[in-house]
Amino acid sequence: MVFLLPSVKFDLDMIKKYDHPAPRYTSYPPATELSEAFTDTDFKNAIASSNQRKTPLSLYFHIPFCQSACYFCGCNTVISNNKNIAKPYLEYLVREIQKTAALIDADRQVLQIHWGGGTPNYLEIEQVEFLWQNIRQYFTIDPQAEISIEINPRYVDREYILFLRQIGFNRISFGIQDFNPEVQIAVNRVQPEEMLFDVMSWIKEAQFESVNVDLIYGLPHQTRETFRETVKKTIALDPDRIVVFNFAYVPWMKPAQKNIPEAALPLPQEKLEILKMTIEELTSNEYLFIGMDHFAKSNDELAIAQQNGSLKRNFQGYTTHAETELFGFGATSISMLEDAYAQNHKQLKDYYQAIDADALPTSKGIKLTQDDMIRRDVIMGIMSHFHLYKRDVEDKYHINFDEYFSQELEVLHLLAADGLVSLSTSHIQITDIGRLLVRNITVIFDTHTSTREKHFSRAI
Repeated sequence: MVFLLPSVKFDLDMIKKYDHPAPRYTSYPPATELSEAFTDTDFKNAIASSNQRKTPLSLYFHIPFCQSACYFCGCNTVISNNKNIAKPYLEYLVREIQKTAALIDADRQVLQIHWGGGTPNYLEIEQVEFLWQNIRQYFTIDPQAEISIEINPRYVDREYILFLRQIGFNRISFGIQDFNPEVQIAVNRVQPEEMLFDVMSWIKEAQFESVNVDLIYGLPHQTRETFRETVKKTIALDPDRIVVFNFAYVPWMKPAQKNIPEAALPLPQEKLEILKMTIEELTSNEYLFIGMDHFAKSNDELAIAQQNGSLKRNFQGYTTHAETELFGFGATSISMLEDAYAQNHKQLKDYYQAIDADALPTSKGIKLTQDDMIRRDVIMGIMSHFHLYKRDVEDKYHINFDEYFSQELEVLHLLAADGLVSLSTSHIQITDIGRLLVRNITVIFDTHTSTREKHFSRAI
């Protein structure tokens, strides 16, 4: 059964056949491959090599705190109503910034900054300004830099939104998940419709350059028709980007999900119908299917970057600056350099202890091999653009693509027989049917995760 959509085909039979757990490929190798054998000394050496490349920078700052737990959440968070907990964290965060910035050449410009969490607007206005001024002090920020922040709409007012824009944030993101009150109660995230429209009106008043909202399908009590109302109200909000995440129910990994009764979750068939409806509604209302779970208006930077070939994926998802190297700050943050990844300690006490010991708070990481980098280019190219020109890989790495990936191409020919990919002597093209299963196609090139399926969610 095949349903024709403007840029993607929803083939239920192929989805059922190929939808198995696979990484989201915000990196390759995936974060599950990071090892404690990689130390802060290894990271310092990687930074030194990075300076030789003189690439521009992308910076991520993690604010882990939330005032209450959202039961669907899979992020690394600290739940506390005692806001005093943020004061020492910011002091340590600034110390990490100082230590790391001292290792990075000052002439490397910052093209992107993102604050994530947790809940970055857990911070008071004065704390936001304190952190922002320290970032400006220790890094050279391009005047045209993309500077974004995630917010929880339950904990902002008009003054806060206008302040964020005034000090320099020009992109903003907030989670809706679902407009339905029954669903909101079930996941412990109650935010009335009027509140969400008020927040969007303040954002538009402040003239942010891009607004992203998040939805989640597969939550308790959702049906195709109730979620259709959520999608329509989201379209009425008129964001520039919409991300529609697949809810992965993994209570054995995320204990907060034990509060969600499994019996209230939509059945697999209903979940597929919800996804099909969502794609139809968004793509028929001027949102382009960028890839994975992302939709954007044609004039948004994501859509433009995909068209001009500069779209890339990193630990924050799709990004518009393929040329940058990412440095992550704060507990659990991950840095993503050309040939090495490094993750900070997740627990605050370990994070603080490392900084007190005058070390970078690196808990684990990985040094990429040449094979890792070749496969990363293939996987990320397909994930970002749904096609890959073999010559690009051959010229960069001086290999014969068909010989290097002879085993993978044998498997791809089987997928081609099912209509998921189109193969030629010069390129690999993901078909409209294959777009929804791009994770399950690119995993063919992954030599790290074939025995680790339990670590990953299903693609659909």
